[in-house]
Amino acid sequence: MREITTNTQPVPDLRGIADISWHDRGNCHDLDTAEADRMFFPAPRAHADIAEAKTLCGACPVRQDCFSHAMDNDIRWGLWGGLTEAERKPWRAKVAKRLDYQRVRAALMGRDVHLSAAERDAVTRAAHVRGWSTSRLAYVLRVDFDHARDLLRRAAHAVADRDRYWKVPAADSQVSPAHSNDEGGDDGSAPEETFCQVPRQAQTRELNDALRKAA
Repeated sequence: MREITTNTQPVPDLRGIADISWHDRGNCHDLDTAEADRMFFPAPRAHADIAEAKTLCGACPVRQDCFSHAMDNDIRWGLWGGLTEAERKPWRAKVAKRLDYQRVRAALMGRDVHLSAAERDAVTRAAHVRGWSTSRLAYVLRVDFDHARDLLRRAAHAVADRDRYWKVPAADSQVSPAHSNDEGGDDGSAPEETFCQVPRQAQTRELNDALRKAA
């Protein structure tokens, strides 16, 4: 008998790295090329041009998309989202340490989104647990076959180490050390185990809220 299943998980609302469809709705869309270059890629200490660009960005409906595009593509020049290169620098350091599981899930679903090093590790481990082939991981992470194979090998070791070393006795276990034995509890059954929760590398919600305020 054939069973029909559906994936009811919502698709994450994230733009791909190459998605610039938002640019058509920007306040700068109809500017002359030379005028846009003067304002958004100003000469050093051109404070009047920078102030003019910030004024235009202040009322732009796609200011956050513009800022996110610069952060995801690691653009380190010009004004994006109303912020100069120097003003975006502190946010780049925070994004590099981000661990956003919405982006991890989006990558697993085939979306082309920017991933930090921690997020790429999470995708690799999930790929190992799901039994992905090396070719599939290489395609998702945009890396060559040999690199993807090494990533899956390291992920296998990491998952095995996690299962081996992060097990601890359950908190509600009533077996005392004096009466415990190698076989388990008093009745000979195996002692109950649970896993320690591994702390997350970054507070994703706070980071995303801060990025939205910056944009």
